[in-house]
Amino acid sequence: MRFFGKRMPQPTVQATPASDADSIVPVIARANRFSVQDLLVEASYGVGARPSRLVMTTLGTVLGIASLVVTIGFAQTAAGQISNQFDAVSATQIMIEPASTRNSSGTEQATGRLPWDAPSRVDRLAGVEQAGLVADVDVAGQRITSVPVNDPSAAQTLSPNLIATSPGLLAAVRGEVVTGRYFDAGHDERADRVAVLGARAAETLGINRVDSQPSIFIGEVPYTVIGIIDGVERRTNLLDAVVVPLNTARTDFGLSAPAELHVQIDVGAGKLVARQAPIALDPNAPENFKVQAPAAASSLQDNIQADINIVFLTLGILALLAGGLGIANVTLLSVMERVGEIGLRRALGATKRDIARQFIVESAVIGLLGGLIGSALGVFAVVVVSLLQGWTPILDPIVAIGAALVGTLVGLAAGAYPAVRASNIEPITALRGGT
Repeated sequence: MRFFGKRMPQPTVQATPASDADSIVPVIARANRFSVQDLLVEASYGVGARPSRLVMTTLGTVLGIASLVVTIGFAQTAAGQISNQFDAVSATQIMIEPASTRNSSGTEQATGRLPWDAPSRVDRLAGVEQAGLVADVDVAGQRITSVPVNDPSAAQTLSPNLIATSPGLLAAVRGEVVTGRYFDAGHDERADRVAVLGARAAETLGINRVDSQPSIFIGEVPYTVIGIIDGVERRTNLLDAVVVPLNTARTDFGLSAPAELHVQIDVGAGKLVARQAPIALDPNAPENFKVQAPAAASSLQDNIQADINIVFLTLGILALLAGGLGIANVTLLSVMERVGEIGLRRALGATKRDIARQFIVESAVIGLLGGLIGSALGVFAVVVVSLLQGWTPILDPIVAIGAALVGTLVGLAAGAYPAVRASNIEPITALRGGT
């Protein structure tokens, strides 16, 4: 007879004294406990005895581990992408504006004024690449249109805003010219009546090309459109506006002072430029300027990654718990179906510990299989999606390896209760068909 892959010793019969000859009782000698090899053999048989159920049980763990790897991988990849965007935009941008205080009536009042030559003053600072001034222009109720005739019967449309900038602003806010050109220092010095349209403003005005030198009208004064811009990353309201040179706005609309100075800097130069720029603008009163500088790249990147990891890791853990519950349910069902087998093995000498260990190992094997397959699928998904999106896939190898081990741990935890339930089945109860 074989028990757990090992031949059982034959029962030995001991004769009772003659006085008790009518009550000869066979006494079955206790079997030796099976080895680790026998345990693995029996567990593997129990796992593979029902292939369809094995596939369904493993599928839950595969999905849980794959979800965990994918969520962590996408969290790390997304953090890397956000960090790259931060380095490309936020970490390389400084905005300076006049400081303000509240007067007795509670309104904000500027305590300083940006000089008209502010870009040239900060250009000399180490770490500065581009600088440009910008200001909103009050057109005193005049409409901005693309035709000189005002048709009272035509439906009224919202007029674009008018913004004045220095020639270097477009580069400072990382904009690009879609067609035509941006005005230069010559246009600004001469106060030429030229204009550049933001992409959405150009669509509103019905202008999509500048080779025919179209004009727009501010009130009844024509301005030649020389370019259309798009892709502004820092001051997106330029896309909805008509942009003219600063000196043109000073001459035609009485612009009193610039409102903001945008500075594009090298990565890591934010702290230095933020300290030196107010002094360069006004050595006698640097406190009259408010500087918005980027935070330290390392701390911001860590905070972004930590926040994203928490969100995605929570989702992965929930998916993994679902897989663990699947293992527990199927293992418990297997215990209920194998009551007769368990009772027979107990009758043949198996201990409670032997039964418990068998079901624990079966659950661990299922968890390990699910962990290995799920980890591989998760890594594959992260790489494929990242390549399709043009991202750089980022995934710590420890995550992939650890996910497979986590699958084993989930299997162990999920099989604990069913194993205890199986070990507590008494032989006589099982053989009578009970549970």
